[in-house]
Amino acid sequence: MLFISRLTATTLLVLSLFSLVLSFSPGFPYGSQPVRGVNLGGWLVLEPWITPSLFDNTGNPQIIDEWTFGQFQNRNTATAALQAHWNTWITEADFIAIAAAGLNHVRLPIGYWAFDVGPGEPYIQGQLPFLSKAVGWAQAHGLKLIVDLHGAPGSQNGFDNSGQKMSFPHWHSNQTNIDRTNAIIKTIANMFKDSTSVVPVIAPLNEPAGFDGDDVISVTKQYWFDSYGNIRFPFGSAQESNTLVLIHDAFQPLSFWSGFMSPPNWQGVAIDTHIYQMFSDAENARSNADHIASACSQRGALPDSGLWVIVGEWTPAATDCAKYLNGRGVGSRFDGSFPGSTRVGSCTGLTGKASTFSSSYKTFLRQYWEAQTSTYEGGGQGWIQWTWKTEVADEWAYQAGLANGWIPSDPTTRQFPNVCG
Repeated sequence: MLFISRLTATTLLVLSLFSLVLSFSPGFPYGSQPVRGVNLGGWLVLEPWITPSLFDNTGNPQIIDEWTFGQFQNRNTATAALQAHWNTWITEADFIAIAAAGLNHVRLPIGYWAFDVGPGEPYIQGQLPFLSKAVGWAQAHGLKLIVDLHGAPGSQNGFDNSGQKMSFPHWHSNQTNIDRTNAIIKTIANMFKDSTSVVPVIAPLNEPAGFDGDDVISVTKQYWFDSYGNIRFPFGSAQESNTLVLIHDAFQPLSFWSGFMSPPNWQGVAIDTHIYQMFSDAENARSNADHIASACSQRGALPDSGLWVIVGEWTPAATDCAKYLNGRGVGSRFDGSFPGSTRVGSCTGLTGKASTFSSSYKTFLRQYWEAQTSTYEGGGQGWIQWTWKTEVADEWAYQAGLANGWIPSDPTTRQFPNVCG
């Protein structure tokens, strides 16, 4: 009798765990079908290197990010420039082309200021209608859209792509900043809680600066917990959504997150890692073969968190040569024009328009693209390239890669199937 009751208890436990798993039913078969996607960078969050003309046309070198774009020029001028940009940078034609390229996801960065501008903040609003358009276009063309909060109040990393460039971020050290961010995630979760077939994922914060110390890590961990509640429980009841919560690794090794928010106590959590090889002197000094070998070597570490892992940003570019990549008016490490860097060589022929690229360079871009996509699918749940289009940095642009042959029109096609050995 005791044996039977124990058996029954064990069976009930197994069934309850099974039902927990079944209770999360995402809008895409994560874990069994690879994510293949592209970021819509520089659209609803400005980045000087993606659209340098928007910044250069101001004639004001103080304008280095979206904060200063609203701060240091005539309000009407800035608003008109933004509206023209939002209307043209990404259109339905881009979604059609992305779907035709065999991709299944787009990741859409948006800043907190689209939802909430506080006193003294010079941001200009008007992004939300374009978020709505993007969701409609994704639905019309069979794409899944990830809403990515790319900038938080006070800046979570001090990067220009957080909206406000600064030497040290302030998001984590001010509770009002955190409270505002949580409120915005609640708003986003509520917007899309019934639309998980099109918006299956919310990424509650891009790239919090874990490299700035334990204070940032501690606040970020608590914010991930809060985001889970806000995203998975948006109905004001015990009812759960089917929205996947995509947390970022905060620039820590994936092994750091082992056991964090893991099943069965947490359902519907994945981790986003960003892999670049150009933001240090040592990485810029790597040979093409070294870049490829480093990409291939990532495969073993990708499962280390125990969560589904998506490489949510990466690029076939291998240098920091792109104009303004390190900030408006800042040079590159590769050619030694970045302060304190050691020159590797000339950037000529490594950035700009594809018409200036040699056939051997385009072959490398293809090899490096294949090495990364194969690795990120083999070791993780897939990839989302940064970025779809750029004005003058074709080596970064998926669109330019398709047009010029270093990205295949079918992302499963391989010219170099043994590039990783």
